[in-house]
Amino acid sequence: MKPQSDISDPRIIKALTHPLRIQILAALDERTASPSELADELGAPLGNVSYHVRQLAGLGLIKLVKRTPRRGAIEHHYKAVGRPQISDDAWAGTSATVKDAVVGAALGDLGNAVTSAAAAGGFSRPDAHLTRTQVTLDERGWKDLDNELNATLARVQKITDASAKRLAKAGQDGEQAATVVMMLFGTGDETAEAAAPSNGGTKSKKRARARA
Repeated sequence: MKPQSDISDPRIIKALTHPLRIQILAALDERTASPSELADELGAPLGNVSYHVRQLAGLGLIKLVKRTPRRGAIEHHYKAVGRPQISDDAWAGTSATVKDAVVGAALGDLGNAVTSAAAAGGFSRPDAHLTRTQVTLDERGWKDLDNELNATLARVQKITDASAKRLAKAGQDGEQAATVVMMLFGTGDETAEAAAPSNGGTKSKKRARARA
């Protein structure tokens, strides 16, 4: 099945509105796990987790990688397929209600992850990074920043792939789990005005994007 690295299917975008699915995707992006293991980790009922795992697998966002005999049954282990990113065109055509749900689910999961990492000393390294930069942009500046972040995201993936190869040779020696977060979003009263349809019924070109 083709990895869903650039999402344009409205069904998949809608699937990302559920907070538990966001959590499952985040967990399976880091390792292989079964619904039972995910349920224990996320503190969610096994039936709910199994249902959402089936939905994510059906949409091609995760895949079955192995089956393990356990206590007279077969335990299924899954892994995320690529890193889903909603395309600009798909996001522009998504309803405000679904956008709010996707962003809310993603930010909720992100907030939990950051809080847990901070409590566990995740920012204690001297080269950890946390910045907030507020800027004033015109339309060209916004697009330039958007392009810069997309290029950085591609570079992050290349660095991650190279690290994985070195770790495989070293037997996972020196492995360091890390999270990279990038955001570009409008702030201030003008943001809501820019997102709303004008008198002519057309939507502004300005938009925010969410990545699962």
